[in-house]
Amino acid sequence: MAAPMLRGCCLARRGALACVDGGSRHGRGAAIGCRSSGKRGQSSVAQQPLITAQKSGKGEHKWAAVVGLEIHAQISSNSKLFSGSQVQFAAPPNSLVSFFDASLPGTLPAGYQITQQRLPIAVNGSLEYSVCVGKKRSQVITRTARIKQIQLEQDSGKSLHDELRSQTLIDLNRAGVGLLEVVLEPDMSCGEEAATAVRELQLILQALGTSQANMAEGQLRVDANISVHHPGEPLGVRTEVKNLNSARFLARAIDSEIERQINELENGREILNETRSFDCKLGCTIPMRDKEGKQDYRFMPEPNLPPLLLYDTASLPPGADPQQVINIDRIREQLPELPSETREQLVQQYGMLPEHSFTILNEVGLLEFFQNVIKETRAEPKKVTSWILNNFLGFLKQQNLAVNESPVTPSALAELLNLLDRKAISSSAAKQVFEELWRSKGKTPSQIVSEKQLELMQDGEALDQVCLAVMEEHPQVVLAMKRGNPRAINKLIGLVRKATLSRADPTVIKEILEKKLSS
Repeated sequence: MAAPMLRGCCLARRGALACVDGGSRHGRGAAIGCRSSGKRGQSSVAQQPLITAQKSGKGEHKWAAVVGLEIHAQISSNSKLFSGSQVQFAAPPNSLVSFFDASLPGTLPAGYQITQQRLPIAVNGSLEYSVCVGKKRSQVITRTARIKQIQLEQDSGKSLHDELRSQTLIDLNRAGVGLLEVVLEPDMSCGEEAATAVRELQLILQALGTSQANMAEGQLRVDANISVHHPGEPLGVRTEVKNLNSARFLARAIDSEIERQINELENGREILNETRSFDCKLGCTIPMRDKEGKQDYRFMPEPNLPPLLLYDTASLPPGADPQQVINIDRIREQLPELPSETREQLVQQYGMLPEHSFTILNEVGLLEFFQNVIKETRAEPKKVTSWILNNFLGFLKQQNLAVNESPVTPSALAELLNLLDRKAISSSAAKQVFEELWRSKGKTPSQIVSEKQLELMQDGEALDQVCLAVMEEHPQVVLAMKRGNPRAINKLIGLVRKATLSRADPTVIKEILEKKLSS
């Protein structure tokens, strides 16, 4: 394929993929690189945690892991790259295949995967991502993974191996589907880092509309290159774990492979340069095949494709035909709000903790849910955030449901928070209402409050009499409270709430009790 021309930044907003003209024209995939100094092309050693392994009778050995990623994102398109065949998930096998996709005789050119690998669309970029650290994971650290290159290529067909019948079935529905490959340099050191970086890239691609990046539907797949070594020594032999299709499996696969390599080396065995897959049931990687060499790929120019020309305004050639070039400055001007900007806005506008902004954005559909609740409630944003993260999200995870599958709508949660905000119900009653909303689809919070008689007592005299009765029935608790026992007041509050079927405000109860005890 003819060389694309690239000048300046591809996407320069903070948190985006920033790619500039380089001159890097290396071989396929991410080579495992050194992270032991701050020299050009290397990452800071401060980012690289050490792994301690115990070897019987010979003390401890420090290990460092190195991880690079190749990420394939299916581009948002109704058709394939070079044919009019439709792109559709879960279509019947071989139902979306043209003569060209199937490489039938007479289709020129076909029979091989077309890729921009040698002349990528962009090189020498960076991806910023943040990880939460600390005992409570409340400290957010921003890290950067270098992007070696970004390129377009075709997806390939899928082989389905039927071991029972000793046969292989071929499905060509994916053959020719457009992929965006992002090759990250080996700047990560564990599964969590890699999964976080992939999730950030996923959010960026979705925000830009480049890809739906739904990993469950195979629209985002990751290959991980992994090796371990002793700090200060040459890098170890790397293995590649292929076709990881969820962030959770990616993290588990990488950490499992790191552990496997350390165990192998600690026991005097060698690491083979091979391709492996991750068995999620066994929780470990298993060998697939020996690693291919460059000679196995047989790259060749594609004479039938014209060059893809990229320019910024400063380097746009005089008299260039706008139909024949792509002006990246115009693309930059049209960029929507990116994930890092959205998180920053959540923190500034709603006083949200940074780690909470990550959770809100990382759960698919949760940001929109949060914003819809905010629109309809008078409750403080911090209260909304707390309810969504602690109650709503907790129920979703218990039931293994996505946000869009929740029986509790934003309007229902907003109404519940409004009842709580105007002190129509207590916080414990609000939790009862929420649980009932989860079970009784179609009922409103107000209906549930009325049916279960959960309204807060508004009759001050009646509550005063209940408090007096409780104090008379429990003189020992009253005596303990007068002697300064801090638990006694809570005991009395609990007894009053029980007597009022949790319909009294604990704050009001405390005020009444303290007033009576001081008189």
